[in-house]
Amino acid sequence: MSSFRVDLLTREYPPHVYGGAGVHVEELSKVLRQHLDVRVHCFDGPREGMPGVTGYTSPPAEQFGNPALVTFEVDLQMAAGAAGTDLVHSHTWYANLAGHLASLLHGVPHVLSAHSLEPLRPWKAEQLGGGYKLSSWAEKTAYEAAAGIIAVSAGMRADILKAYPAVDPAKVHVVHNGIDLDKWRPIRGAAAGAIAQQYGIDPSRPTIVFVGRITRQKGLPYFLRALDQVDPAAQVVLCAGAPDTPEIAAEVRGLVEQLSQSRGGVIWIEEMLPQPQLNAILSSASVFACPSIYEPLGIVNLEAMAAGIPVVATATGGIPEVVDDGVTGWLVPIEQVQDGSGTPLDPDKFVGDLAAAFNQALADPARLERFGAAARERAVTHFSWDAIGQRTIAVYRQVLGG
Repeated sequence: MSSFRVDLLTREYPPHVYGGAGVHVEELSKVLRQHLDVRVHCFDGPREGMPGVTGYTSPPAEQFGNPALVTFEVDLQMAAGAAGTDLVHSHTWYANLAGHLASLLHGVPHVLSAHSLEPLRPWKAEQLGGGYKLSSWAEKTAYEAAAGIIAVSAGMRADILKAYPAVDPAKVHVVHNGIDLDKWRPIRGAAAGAIAQQYGIDPSRPTIVFVGRITRQKGLPYFLRALDQVDPAAQVVLCAGAPDTPEIAAEVRGLVEQLSQSRGGVIWIEEMLPQPQLNAILSSASVFACPSIYEPLGIVNLEAMAAGIPVVATATGGIPEVVDDGVTGWLVPIEQVQDGSGTPLDPDKFVGDLAAAFNQALADPARLERFGAAARERAVTHFSWDAIGQRTIAVYRQVLGG
């Protein structure tokens, strides 16, 4: 089969992108369209003026009473809409059930990309209540029946086989996330400084930047506690919003207020920034913070590295496959509870180790510059979307029979 049609099933797609999985589908669809007939099915309503993209409108939440049931209703529409395809490729639990049902309905293979795993995010029970059991059931059903599974890191592959032992290891392929190296690039001097100043950032000060949703997996509370032990000359920029629950929103707000009383230069940007502005803020920073306790790969690390800044990140999940310790940044060790939550066995030690890594990074500006250049080079060499697209097509051809 020289060419074929593939339907990508996803919750997020432009202009409604809020996380790494949405970025992945957006960029993957671009490179796949150069070689295949690609159709995209997504949530959040119709996409006018976007050929080959079908957006489905969710029913009112009160109609079903739980967001997981609302998701399933959209999945039913997506499964029906995939008629005529040769292969369906779903992303995240939000669309996994749609992929599974489309496979059964239309007699085509289902490939899914593992961006995260429900068993490793037990805190989502806070967000979904009983819906967490539904999301977990949908994911497990789809994984065990899929013709192929793409893990975004070797660490994620190991997690899949541990969480779902019924899955045939031969079906699980590692294809890393990629990065758009034209969009994410170093911007130096006045251009970056002017954008940074719009948000109250002082370009002349050493700066630590965090980017991520306010969710348990991102480890933001540990990071905020660690900052009490970090050189107060450093400025802290938190690009953090979209909290999972009111409880974690309140926890983070309290920690930020407490931190702001003990040190100056704490800047919290709660809205989702346009990509050019975020790229400029990253470019003007000294070091990027990724204190995640669960991270299958971490596109945010790739974005920072492509912008030419080094990373201080937790040595968990797929992060060590991105951040080269002692070359492009610092990996912070962590021992974690083995209950799926990722909670540090010794939270105080983890907080102290985070702080020590940031202090070590900030103590040597020349080394920061070297590591930043190496980070950009690693992003260019290993994580281009063209290479990721070709590896994905190879998985498609394998499940289609050659």
